[in-house]
Amino acid sequence: MADGIHHPVLARLIDASMRPLQKFRPRVVPGARGAVLEVGAGTGLNFPLYAPGLVTSVTAVEPDPAMRRRAQDRPCPVPVTLVDATAEALPFDDQQFDTAVLTFVLCTVRAPAEALAELRRVLRPGATVLFAEHVLSAHPGAARWQHRLTPLWRRCAGGCHLDRDAGQHLRDAGLVLDDEHRRGPAWSLSPVHYGRGHFRP
Repeated sequence: MADGIHHPVLARLIDASMRPLQKFRPRVVPGARGAVLEVGAGTGLNFPLYAPGLVTSVTAVEPDPAMRRRAQDRPCPVPVTLVDATAEALPFDDQQFDTAVLTFVLCTVRAPAEALAELRRVLRPGATVLFAEHVLSAHPGAARWQHRLTPLWRRCAGGCHLDRDAGQHLRDAGLVLDDEHRRGPAWSLSPVHYGRGHFRP
């Protein structure tokens, strides 16, 4: 979560609201390898999905203290370091990580283009980006409702935008999508775009 929640009750409510999207995490997170950077780790819902022996470490960035407190108690089979930082200002050296994991975070970051530029900076050449994001619907009627509801939803859900096109943000940042899928009925207010890619050299 990028805009911050700062309240333990709201952090639990956000966890509950993510349950319908949980099935998409196992479709991307187990593909992580080596030194992993997870951006917007929230309460650590991805942590149990990392593969021991394939992942050497997870550096999990999360700016919200209520979320980090819950993440600290989340089991993980590999070493995890929680870092208080925003996606737009990652406190890491260039070309430090082998894999990046983004799950339901681009909807909340303040500036997606800045966040993805930072991500590109800290990844090694050829690094894998694994992502699962709820996105703007391709159905015109559903998209109109997403635009209408987003101002209220942002206030209730820690800054989350229902109407961002995460896939377009990724492509605009120079990501080549090696494998991608869209799931959700045409009328859904939260269709999901997930897959993997790498940044162009």
